[in-house]
Amino acid sequence: MNGNRFGRLFQVTTFGESHGEAMGCTVSGCPAGLELSEDDIQGDLDRRKPGQSMITTSRGEPDAVSIKSGVQDGYTTGTPIGMVIQNKDARSGKYEPFITAPRPSHGDFTYSAKFGTRNWGGGGRSSARETVNWVAAGAIAKKLLAREGIELKAHVNQIGDVEAPAVSFEEMLEHSEENDVRCAHPETADEMQDLIADYQEEGDSIGGSIYFEAQGVPVGLGAPRFDSLSARLGQAMMAIPATSAFEFGLGTEAAEWTGKDRNDDWEFDDEGNPTPVENDHGGIQGGISSGEPIYGEVTLHAPTSIPKTQQTADWETGELKEEKVIGRHDPVLPPRGVPVVEAMLALTLVDFMLLSGRLNPDRVDDQPGEYDTEYHPSNPNNQ
Repeated sequence: MNGNRFGRLFQVTTFGESHGEAMGCTVSGCPAGLELSEDDIQGDLDRRKPGQSMITTSRGEPDAVSIKSGVQDGYTTGTPIGMVIQNKDARSGKYEPFITAPRPSHGDFTYSAKFGTRNWGGGGRSSARETVNWVAAGAIAKKLLAREGIELKAHVNQIGDVEAPAVSFEEMLEHSEENDVRCAHPETADEMQDLIADYQEEGDSIGGSIYFEAQGVPVGLGAPRFDSLSARLGQAMMAIPATSAFEFGLGTEAAEWTGKDRNDDWEFDDEGNPTPVENDHGGIQGGISSGEPIYGEVTLHAPTSIPKTQQTADWETGELKEEKVIGRHDPVLPPRGVPVVEAMLALTLVDFMLLSGRLNPDRVDDQPGEYDTEYHPSNPNNQ
């Protein structure tokens, strides 16, 4: 099975199944000298983990990360960073009815058809639990970006037909973690919470979307055609389980705009450099970052595991069956999807920062040949 690696220079390779012993990933390409601890990673994992509120699955996973390699005395060494997150609360028995009778709209049938077998407990490798690895790697990417003055954030801007008004980046930073929905507009968050509760009571689920933004991104990241920043962002966001659409800038609304209205006029900034007057292009022009904030939206469909009776076809018995997907599942995905979207945005940007030479791939202090550094291990005999 291929497709378990993301990135060119900052590479993330992941492993694990939903109900296996553990999840984990290897991050290759992180420069040496980055101060890093498990606590730096745990914060984002706690935002993604199950069981954190009434509108998430009740699966009780602590999602505690353990760094196994790539860090010495609290600093990265430039070697692969290995991380493991143990699965503590897997219950596979609920999935036995679907071993040879695929759940509607899941990856059960396609996985079995491709490989002739699959790990069926909790959806195995196709489960969104796999994104715990992405968030762990993304936390490292965020630390690298922060050193370069790049800050990013996401929030839930729509659940069902309840849509939040536009909010500022500062409002996202201030308010998105204040409620279970992770919506930066408090009044809309209350409406979203009520709507989700209605679907939960009906034994159904609902979709939604996540808005993301990155500030401080320099000009010149990305390349035309297949390595454009927008193309790579699209790949990153469409890889998130349940993603049904990705857009940046005006997105699909651009279909309603004329060229004159959409085009961003140019002016000079205070230092005499050309700068666009508006940012309808979402920080990307010609596939390359323009220096303006990068923003966009990811749409997630409703969770497919719902406790309603649905029809399946058991290929082993040749029978049509009525089954319920009984288990612990989210009624809505965007609230826990926020740190996942942030992680994929961070991983994409840090990879381009390395590819463009904005980040030294060997060491964060950008001092080739310097060996007596503050982050080099000390000899205890010299103390």
